[in-house]
Amino acid sequence: MTDSPSLPPPGLAESPAGSIYDLGYQRYEGVRLGRRHAIWALYRSSLRAAFGFGRRTAAKIAPFALVVVALGPALLQLVIAALPLPGDEIELFKHEDYYALISFVLAIYVAAIAPDIVGRDQNNHTLTLYFTRAISRADYVLAKFLALVSAMLLITLVPQLVLFVANGLVASSFADYLHDEADLLSPIVSTALLGSALIASIGAAIAAQTPQRAFATVGIVATFLLTTFIAGALVSSIDSVYARLAIYLSPVALVEGLTSWMFVVEPNEDSLVSTANFELYTYALAAMVVTVACYLLLLRRYKAVQA
Repeated sequence: MTDSPSLPPPGLAESPAGSIYDLGYQRYEGVRLGRRHAIWALYRSSLRAAFGFGRRTAAKIAPFALVVVALGPALLQLVIAALPLPGDEIELFKHEDYYALISFVLAIYVAAIAPDIVGRDQNNHTLTLYFTRAISRADYVLAKFLALVSAMLLITLVPQLVLFVANGLVASSFADYLHDEADLLSPIVSTALLGSALIASIGAAIAAQTPQRAFATVGIVATFLLTTFIAGALVSSIDSVYARLAIYLSPVALVEGLTSWMFVVEPNEDSLVSTANFELYTYALAAMVVTVACYLLLLRRYKAVQA
């Protein structure tokens, strides 16, 4: 007597067999925009990240609040221009003094946005996606650096332009002011570009060292504060040319010195730049050297970082 075949459990016989679906995957035949467009797209997305676009509201508060603070003196001058005040022209703020008013606002601003531009991709482990596309690591660094410089211009160039317009409106004739003071536009733009590049390069080089936003922010702020403190202590307390060379350690002093040089004015008598008593053009040279050095450090970091 043969054993009868065992029956499958109830319900198994009725289960459907496996199916193959044609999902319609096809090779992309469209236009390939290439490396230049990839860099441009990365630049735009990085610039949006600096101001928290596409993220929750809390990510937008710090950068926009600092922009408003930096605009404060220029907006105050603009308000004065709008008021029908009698008497002579009132010019509360001058272009060559503006960065001294907002020097540490610049430091806090770059500390707030640099980690979002150069650190988030490390934190989110998305570098592999970028480096398998049309861009190289050098392209990636270039796009990130340009995005950070552009974000810095919002807090360096824009307030200066607003102040220029405000001072023109305070004058008896805006047309005459524009004609007489048009030569201010060149140092305004030059100082904003070089100062933004300097501060952005320092912030990016520090922020790229860690994917942790808090560590990067603290590191950037500490760098600006400590270098300024050390430079001030050495320049003010030690009567030696070697001690006075410490002035070049401070990004704040470099911005002040190159601003005085570009606007062809003497620095404030109480400032470290005046105490150090070096030629003003050396601050512009030092700013360019520091910018290039920090950019190379940033490039080296992304050459070595694991994607």
